[in-house]
Amino acid sequence: METDERRSGVRAAAAAPEPAGRARVPRQLWVEEPAERRRMPDPVRTAAVRAVLIMSLTIIQAVVAFLCTLAGSWLAFPMVVSGVASTVVATWSVLDVWVTRQVWNQRHGVVSVPSSTARRMRRERRAARREARSRARKEARIRRRGAGGLSRA
Repeated sequence: METDERRSGVRAAAAAPEPAGRARVPRQLWVEEPAERRRMPDPVRTAAVRAVLIMSLTIIQAVVAFLCTLAGSWLAFPMVVSGVASTVVATWSVLDVWVTRQVWNQRHGVVSVPSSTARRMRRERRAARREARSRARKEARIRRRGAGGLSRA
């Protein structure tokens, strides 16, 4: 619903008297919408927040270094040197987000890709466990039959 539609709806509702027997439905302040994308895993989100904080501090430091250079302050040289160092750290933190995301996907499987390697490996492990359980049940059945002799006949 657009803002103009909401405004016109409010004016129309205020101008027209309510019919008897119908209660007025209050407008909702918050409308829940389904999420289009899944939430990021915790380690990836932590790395992303860390990277954003480091990058913002690096940008602030670069602005201060620039302003100190324009002003001819003695602080300009140390700020430029530390700005270069913090740029390296910021680049490292962005790479950390990328690597953390790749590691998460590799360990936990990519849900959205049907031909996921992790999904195939999980399927194979489940099949192996199922096979081992059925083999163990068969072995137990054979042992029970062999131990009792001809008690069933």
